[in-house]
Parts: sequence; C-alpha cells; structure tokens
Amino acid sequence: MDNQKSSGIKKAYFAGGCFWGVEYHFEHKFGVISAVSGYMGGKKDNPTYEEVKSGKTGHLETVEVTYDPQKVSYEELARFFFEIHDPTQEDGQGPDIGEQYKSAIFYSDEEEKKIAEKLIGILKEKGYNVVTKVLPVSKFYPAEDYHQDYYERKGQTPYCHIYQKKF
Repeated sequence: MDNQKSSGIKKAYFAGGCFWGVEYHFEHKFGVISAVSGYMGGKKDNPTYEEVKSGKTGHLETVEVTYDPQKVSYEELARFFFEIHDPTQEDGQGPDIGEQYKSAIFYSDEEEKKIAEKLIGILKEKGYNVVTKVLPVSKFYPAEDYHQDYYERKGQTPYCHIYQKKF
C-alpha cells in the first residue's frame, strides 16, 4: 500500500448492480488504470459468487477502481458512477434483483464520504429519489476470473448500465 501512496495512485469502490456493467464503464473512463469486479460489505471471508448470489453473505457486487488522481478526481468518478446506473432502484439494477445488486459507494475517508453525500444531495434536489448507501470501505474480495472483463471477452456492451447525464 505504501507504493500506492508514493505513486499517487488511488482506489475507489462502487456497487451499482451487476458488476460486469460497472466494471465495463469504469475501464473506459479517462484516468482509470483498472477496474476489478468483486465483493464488499459482507460478513464472510472469501465469498464465492454462488454464496453472494444467495443474498445470505451481505456482500454487494462491487467494483474496485484504481485511478490516477492527477487525471481524474474522486468526485468525477463518483458523478460518473451515478450516471452509469439507476441510483433510485431500491432492490437491484434493471432486471437484476437482489440484495447483492444494491447501489452503494464505499468511502475510504471523510472527504470521499462528504463528496458522495454532496452528490446524493444534488441529485435529490433535481428530483431523484436516490437510495444509494454511503458505507465505509471494508475488505474487498476480487470475483472469480470468469467475471473479470466480462463484456470485453464476450465482445458485447452492457444492457443494464447505460450512461445517462444527470449532473
């Protein structure tokens, strides 16, 4: 982690439904070095996809975004996150329904928390009934290899996650 600090590279964590689409969009965002599908927020160590899918572990499908803050700010990433999913859908995203698909921003420090809460406030003022949770970062578990770069490997684009300007 010291290497991360000295190089200036940072990580951010977003849960917005099926991680395939969230990962896809972040991988194409300027300033993002990598996006990895995985799990966060649950109570079991090293959960499998099958366990998370059951809804019993408490994990959300989450994407770990590694980025260069010299090229893109945390606030830009958080705004982008709100524009690539529906933050008003309570029980999932599009046709993907379930606890593991809930919308959340996991913050690493008070600054990230304030930014997330500010953006939610702006969206609410615009009439969006935002249900996105703002939660502290917990241990991130990368998903199985077959979930990584899903749309790239399939030669497809996401059907649940479509960019829509909201700010």
